[in-house]
Amino acid sequence: MGLSVRLKKKVNGFNLDVAWDMDNELAVLFGHSGAGKSITLQMITGLMRPDEGVIRSDGKTYFDSAAGIDVLPQARSFGYVSQDLALFPHMTVVGNILYGAPDLPKPEKLPRAQEMMEAFKLTGLENHYPTEISGGQKQRVAFARALIRRPEALLLDEPFSALDTPLRIEMRRFLQEVRKQFRMPVVFVTHDFDEAAFLADKIIIYSNGNVTEVGSVEQVRSNRPLNCVENSLRRIV
Repeated sequence: MGLSVRLKKKVNGFNLDVAWDMDNELAVLFGHSGAGKSITLQMITGLMRPDEGVIRSDGKTYFDSAAGIDVLPQARSFGYVSQDLALFPHMTVVGNILYGAPDLPKPEKLPRAQEMMEAFKLTGLENHYPTEISGGQKQRVAFARALIRRPEALLLDEPFSALDTPLRIEMRRFLQEVRKQFRMPVVFVTHDFDEAAFLADKIIIYSNGNVTEVGSVEQVRSNRPLNCVENSLRRIV
């Protein structure tokens, strides 16, 4: 089980040209805002089409420009949590979770939703609306929705950035629990090196649309060239 991407994309004068691979691990895409991290996730999910490249996961090809393969977003087996969580205010907690599994057979929907409610400690909140639950509970709903289909990989685009420090630390630990329970590759976008160092099995450093370094936290700390991203690392660590 793993994920492999080779992507090229030009957007409004910005050139993205990245390539990386990961196994069943938590890989952090780290770099300044505007480095191309979020665009990468959007292309993996199918929300944005690469100009050229390849996206493969768990032995399946989801995009291959040379072969003319471009699988529709709803047919790609990825869970995705965006920075704003994108919960629907008019839907209850259970409705938001079930939105992540539109193709699940009807007899399986409520049992699966209940399973996710229990896994994410949301029992009792089924009929609450997003405005009626806490920030941490909203995070858990977004994760439950992303994972209800049991995807091949989980893609997280700065999901904790709007949280205050205590809740952010709590959610980092929560993500570690999710990893243990669901055992799938996780791609986590951040420009906070403390967060990256706490979570990452592998760090993939982005700078100006390119990957400049890939390695463990220890390798990145000890073996980084002095470009703008690594200079920011130097100030933080």
